[in-house]
Amino acid sequence: MRKLNEIFDTEYNTLVKDVKTNTKEIEDGDLFVCIKGFNVDRHDFVDEAKRKGAKALVVNHEVDSDLPQIVVKDTNKELASICTKFYDYPSKKMTMVGITGTDGKTTTSTIIYELLNEITKCGYIGTNGVHAPNYDDDSNNTTPTTEHLNRFLNNFYEKGCKYVSMEAGSEGLAQGRCEGIYFDYSVFTNLTHEHLNYHKTMNNYLIAKSTLFKQTKKDGYSLLNIDDPYAKEMSKYCNGKVLFYGSDKKADFRFTNVVITPDYTDFDIVYLNKTYNIHSPLLGRFNVYNLTAALGILILMGYDINKFDLNVLFIDGRMNDINLGQDFKVIVDYAHTPNGYLNLFELTRTLKSNRTIIVAGSAGERDKTKRPTMGKILVDNADLVIFTYEDPRSEDPNDIIDDLTSEVMDKQDKFERVTDRHEAIKHAIDIAKKGDMVLVLGKGDETYECLKDGKIYFNDIEEVKNALKDRLKSKVSQ
Repeated sequence: MRKLNEIFDTEYNTLVKDVKTNTKEIEDGDLFVCIKGFNVDRHDFVDEAKRKGAKALVVNHEVDSDLPQIVVKDTNKELASICTKFYDYPSKKMTMVGITGTDGKTTTSTIIYELLNEITKCGYIGTNGVHAPNYDDDSNNTTPTTEHLNRFLNNFYEKGCKYVSMEAGSEGLAQGRCEGIYFDYSVFTNLTHEHLNYHKTMNNYLIAKSTLFKQTKKDGYSLLNIDDPYAKEMSKYCNGKVLFYGSDKKADFRFTNVVITPDYTDFDIVYLNKTYNIHSPLLGRFNVYNLTAALGILILMGYDINKFDLNVLFIDGRMNDINLGQDFKVIVDYAHTPNGYLNLFELTRTLKSNRTIIVAGSAGERDKTKRPTMGKILVDNADLVIFTYEDPRSEDPNDIIDDLTSEVMDKQDKFERVTDRHEAIKHAIDIAKKGDMVLVLGKGDETYECLKDGKIYFNDIEEVKNALKDRLKSKVSQ
């Protein structure tokens, strides 16, 4: 809790317990910051805020209310400063690691989170939620809004965390959600076709992601994927010391001698003439990149990575092998971009199977331009693709499937349309035969589905398990 005159230059000494921008979240004692969005002006909700218990307002202009009002030039621009001051700059009290890129953010940040928690306390913020030892919370965004992000960071600190490993999404960075937070370490994984519905061009996309590196401390480190064509351009925006990782001989953290099997991945990391032998349960060449980036950060922190137990690594929603005793393989994975598909299929081709059956869709109200490419990659790498919805939001799922199939209409024998995702997953499980491989792609371990009328509970892993139980039960009763 803070007094207003501890946050602002004001005579008000009103005590407030939290900062909120959404009246739906307001509780008794909160400070309501009236930000202005594209469609909603929160200045219109001050009466509701008062009814909910708000004790003070931050506004762009005076409003009709008897609550204490702090007038600023632009509430949107002041929000980050308000939140960081209110929570007493929590990011300065911990070592901050930020990871950005189209693919690999979740895995890389989770590896850092899980390994650091073997020896100390670390918090995680990203696609898979908000977590720290003895603490879990929810976020609607990969990169939470400013007030939520600072609240989570403060909670981490109060739980004893020394480190934070967080994903920094391009839209969140572009919208200033990380403003006021400075990173000790930052990672760039890659930049491929995604989110162009928001950024419009790849250059805009790159500039949005560059924000993370501009907010890296001068005595910090930025670790960039040297094998990505955008790495050199991204390095121009780095504020801290720039190092590279990858397979290129010029990489500071260079991986080599890669061996990928259906059960494990082996490779070496060479840094400053020292070689580290890596044996990991995370499969695929894309995970070699993720592991090299994560372990590179730990080395820069001063840790001996040979002392970490990599066998504990498990990434929710990534290559989750579901086995209830069926005679075919079922894998649930979060892959939802063209590059994510290509990386995944490079791995699954090494796994022995008869037919490959894929369940996949594409998110509504997101980048439409990638859909034809996605559909073609799916059909080219499967014996059968079952196209379905994946968070259609206000879009007609059939229109999305039309986009996905627009470049493969000459291969209609290789795909089916089952609009309902529940039915699509069940159908894939029902038609699978001995030795087949079923891939359920796009949502991983997410626990929701965004439909036209709002969110519903939905989890691909649970759907797969239920479908498998029904199939196995049916076989027993025959």
